[in-house]
Amino acid sequence: MNERSTGQGSAFAIGLIAGSVVTSLFLVFCQPRLSRETSHGRHQNEARTDQHSPPSQSYHLPQEIRSEMLSRNYLYFSSAKSENENSPTGMPRIESSSVLIVGLGGVGSHTAHMLARSGVRYLRLVDFDQVTLSSLNRHAVATLKDVGLPKATVLCKYLREICPDQTRLILDPVVKMYTGEMERDGNMLDDPPGGGGWDLVIDAIDDVPTKANLIAHFAKRGVRVISCMGAGGKADPTRVHISDLRSASRDPLATAVRQKLRIMGKKEANESNIKITNGSGISNGGWLSCIDDSSRVAVVYSSEKVVAKLADITDEQKEEGMSNFGAVENMRVRVLPVLGTMPAIMGQTLAAMAVCELGGKPFSPVGAERVGRNVRHR
Repeated sequence: MNERSTGQGSAFAIGLIAGSVVTSLFLVFCQPRLSRETSHGRHQNEARTDQHSPPSQSYHLPQEIRSEMLSRNYLYFSSAKSENENSPTGMPRIESSSVLIVGLGGVGSHTAHMLARSGVRYLRLVDFDQVTLSSLNRHAVATLKDVGLPKATVLCKYLREICPDQTRLILDPVVKMYTGEMERDGNMLDDPPGGGGWDLVIDAIDDVPTKANLIAHFAKRGVRVISCMGAGGKADPTRVHISDLRSASRDPLATAVRQKLRIMGKKEANESNIKITNGSGISNGGWLSCIDDSSRVAVVYSSEKVVAKLADITDEQKEEGMSNFGAVENMRVRVLPVLGTMPAIMGQTLAAMAVCELGGKPFSPVGAERVGRNVRHR
């Protein structure tokens, strides 16, 4: 009985010492860096320059700490297999991947947050907007003190606290609006430094024209896009689905994006004298066929009927003109009601798809059930 107690006590002491060593290593290596970056992050309001600069080499996160941070993910992807024997898979693949995320609101911020926690190495984060009081009900990391600061830099500051090593997590914030016009957008969509191209593009834009432009841009280049449709005015998590763009039902944003893409595709086809084969795709595998091909463009959407309408136009807006109330020109003015849980769920769904595909362990989404026009819950 005494020998058993002594053995248990020794084991406990060894475990306590080991835990103390790891904690001490973390504090020694991480705390000074975190303090400096937190102080610097408060003043970082400018858009990044158009030239990509290499990450700082001044800080190194010890491998034993990084391995423990990602240990549960390593276990999950330990059985992943690659179609190419010479290509990495599992966590090594994730830790060498590059992902572009456009739109960092309620959906995109949750996606970026989880990709950073999951070990993705390079994240370019694009959003022109600032944190507002009303966005605090759904943004993944923003707090009251971040109101008025760019969403991209606020997100980067928080993610850097998760992984201070700029060689293991490279963050590339772009505080600029994506428009689909090359002369205005600059190189924000260009491949990440070092070559290799984008492994995935995440579309979390809530504006129809720019959303369609982004999808078309990468569909033409053969880069896979995972896109989120409308999260506003909905609440039922059991109605969230993953499909191709054509199959996204009862989603006004998906409908509008499909229409915009068809208009763009048919215009290009007419200008080039190319035949439209089936009302959607262009002959010889044209880019517009991405509407029907979830391997090129997959969408996360909710089939729930919208249960909360846009806010009414105020007397002030009517009197002064609606154009005076938009954040930027040609963007929607009326306020969209959003339950904070829905964009979070959809953003995490995007992240789950992305991480599992990058790690070589993708899942097969279950198709949405057909429901009647007036059915909301069943």
